[in-house]
Amino acid sequence: MRRTLLSLLIALSVSGAALAQEDVSKVNGTASVEDGQHAGDVHTVNGSVRIGERAVVQKASTVNGSVDIGEGATATSVKTVNGAVTLNEKARVSGDLENVNGRVRLESGAEVKGHLSNVNGQISLERAHVGGGIETTNADVTIGEDSKVEGGLLVKKPSWGWFNSGSDRVPKIVIGPHAVVQGTLTFERDVELYVSDSATVGKIEGATAKKFSGSTP
Repeated sequence: MRRTLLSLLIALSVSGAALAQEDVSKVNGTASVEDGQHAGDVHTVNGSVRIGERAVVQKASTVNGSVDIGEGATATSVKTVNGAVTLNEKARVSGDLENVNGRVRLESGAEVKGHLSNVNGQISLERAHVGGGIETTNADVTIGEDSKVEGGLLVKKPSWGWFNSGSDRVPKIVIGPHAVVQGTLTFERDVELYVSDSATVGKIEGATAKKFSGSTP
């Protein structure tokens, strides 16, 4: 009897874990995971992805739509083509964050352990951390106060194509007060580069930094 009960408990535990890790997939509409829940990959084609507070998921991705990772939530990776990405306070991406056209915002305490990249839009960090470097082509980048980026910053030379439709505009790059950028800051195109007099940055290639004091240039 005891062995039967133990086997039943193990089976229920395994079954519950499997259900907790099920994928959430849609073609049209929002794909969401509620606060505190666990899921596998969360994906939609035409719609947004919403990950609730303290939820844990694998890949969060969409083609046409935004991705919102709730406060204290965790994803292994984030990817979208057309849409904004927001990591709310203390949200964490353990791998890469990839975006083509759209704003990327990391709020206070948020972290991307891997590489963060986009082509067009804006990238902003507010007391946040990126562990694998930042890469863009046309985006304005603000590495805000007390933020830290490891792996450097790369602003690539535009190539012809519809993904680079805004390539004539000069990106504005701001490294805010007490921010740290470890690694090389490489600029393959013209940019406006502003670096706080209290920031710490690595070697700068391809641009001349304009120093500023105060919270913004």
